Amino acid sequence: MAVRVRLAVRNRETGALMELAALVNSGFEAETPQLLLPVAAARELDLWPPRPEASRATYDTAGGPVGVWIYPRAISVRVVVKDVEAPEAIADAVISTVEREPLISDKLMSALQIAIEDGGEGLWRFRFEGLDRLRRSVEPQFW
Repeated sequence: MAVRVRLAVRNRETGALMELAALVNSGFEAETPQLLLPVAAARELDLWPPRPEASRATYDTAGGPVGVWIYPRAISVRVVVKDVEAPEAIADAVISTVEREPLISDKLMSALQIAIEDGGEGLWRFRFEGLDRLRRSVEPQFW
């Protein structure tokens, strides 16, 4: 099992808001906080089809090079949990026509203060919580 969390994601320009499950992927290394979104999720956030402010890029992945569109600092993101007001982070929206599951980059994981405690068991916590407060992954959501 991997670590997945429920996120509230808001388009900072249009205000479009949605909740989705995303995979916390420390192997998704980025220079800035980034949330990779499948096209269907991007459409719900008014980020698809690509607008002029989106830049085209190629990301190297385990499956080979993938073309993406990037909207710098276009979204605000926070983890949705019932018992804590989680921190909000500003992130780049990275849109993929190939990926089916939203992915949280290493820098976004850090900005959201997510600490993976046991990736095999899907256990995580916020960095500001004690080791006695482990949380379980949510179910995956594919688009």
